[in-house]
Amino acid sequence: MQITSRRKTAATFIVLGACSVGLALALNITWVIRWREVGMAVLGFLFFGFIIAGVTLNTIFLVREIRRNEQHDSFINAVTHELKTPIASIRLYLETLQSRNLDEAQRTNFYRIMLEDTDRLLSTVEQVLHAGKISHKPGRRNWKQFDLGEVARESVELARTRHHLDAEAIEFHDYAVGSEENRVNGEAEELSAAISNVLDNAVKYSTNPVRIRVEVLAEGANVLVRVKDHGVGIPRPELKRIFRRFYRVPQRIKARVKGTGLGLFIVRSVARHHGGDAYASSEGEGLGATVTIKIPRIYNR
Repeated sequence: MQITSRRKTAATFIVLGACSVGLALALNITWVIRWREVGMAVLGFLFFGFIIAGVTLNTIFLVREIRRNEQHDSFINAVTHELKTPIASIRLYLETLQSRNLDEAQRTNFYRIMLEDTDRLLSTVEQVLHAGKISHKPGRRNWKQFDLGEVARESVELARTRHHLDAEAIEFHDYAVGSEENRVNGEAEELSAAISNVLDNAVKYSTNPVRIRVEVLAEGANVLVRVKDHGVGIPRPELKRIFRRFYRVPQRIKARVKGTGLGLFIVRSVARHHGGDAYASSEGEGLGATVTIKIPRIYNR
């Protein structure tokens, strides 16, 4: 209801702005026709030009603020869900363990589920904290040289463990293994978090069976980490928007997967902080997607 109300408000401001612009133009034309003095006509034209510009800018600002508030509300709802659901689940299993005498197999299964819920809870908190850290533009005091291929390999192993995947679910190919072509300068922990975010998205948006291909290769002055899945895909108009803060894909796709809308925002922010970038490609819905992280590499001299 709140989102519908804001959309109506946005439409109201758009119509109001358009009417104001039309009225200003009508008055301006009338003024120019009635006043024969060139000086007054010029002043009238400039005056109403300022009115038109002011109304237009005000309308644009209001519409952007409404959209931003919608995204903020969506983020709050998503984070609340991502925090509340695992907490409620952990509480339920703890109450069951406390009130009933369960055999060892049941207790072990409950412990496993609670640990998974704890991991989900921790992942959400880490994303929110990481997004806050990025917004403060961290410096480069902790930067070191390291092999980005090794960081990507460790992230793949972590994703396999976290999502309980077999070795075939995620293929890993390092085309520069054993060489110095993958060396970059930066913060390994940040880049590891960025790659993990891409892998988590690839797993969540994949269809069964999960099949993901990860490639690390040197291309020109950069090292690329490319993650390709065979999942639900991304509509082409959304390819640039998915990297915005709080942005979620359309409802028909978003309904399948829960999240905060921060993952890919963190990915691009980390990549750009390291002098690189991140971008996505997809042939459309149902045809999978590829997300690429590009980081400048260090040349051997």
